[in-house]
Amino acid sequence: MFLICGLGNPGKKYINTRHNVGFLLADLLIKNYNFSVLKKDKKKELYKGYIGKKECIILKPLSYINLSGETVRESLNYYKININRLYVFHDDLDLKTSKIKIKIGGSNAGHNGLLSIDNHVGINYNRIRFGIGHPGNKELVSKYVLKKFTKDEKQIVNYKLNKICKYFELIFNNNTLFLTKIAEEKI
Repeated sequence: MFLICGLGNPGKKYINTRHNVGFLLADLLIKNYNFSVLKKDKKKELYKGYIGKKECIILKPLSYINLSGETVRESLNYYKININRLYVFHDDLDLKTSKIKIKIGGSNAGHNGLLSIDNHVGINYNRIRFGIGHPGNKELVSKYVLKKFTKDEKQIVNYKLNKICKYFELIFNNNTLFLTKIAEEKI
């Protein structure tokens, strides 16, 4: 079994913001692969289903991004999922908008959601980084990540998220092929 965690902030005011790109992908996976609600409470939403032949649980922590780690740890422990089967989908300021990179472990690059997860489960999990661009000035970052995508950006982001969803099952066995498929078609 795999745990796929999409990072985001709960509440209407954060819908379609740059920081909520993890929730956007989680929602697409849930819809396109017909996942069923497993549990919803104040701390999390959990969904269960299959992506290809792989049994998966999708987690949307509702404790705000900066506090996601505890919910991730609880989910891993409760469902007895090894950390190497954890995939965290998150926004990344250091990548151009809609660029994708995958890595295992390493630095959290100042992402407080990843820092929280690192502190609760360690660093050796799969990270799917989705570029949101950078505002150009460090002092603008806090406001920038909570802004909505522009109309043009939203079109590109939605296109890329749909491609990620379409080819997601490749991520479990062949990251290179997954990234190739994502990069092949252009909007």
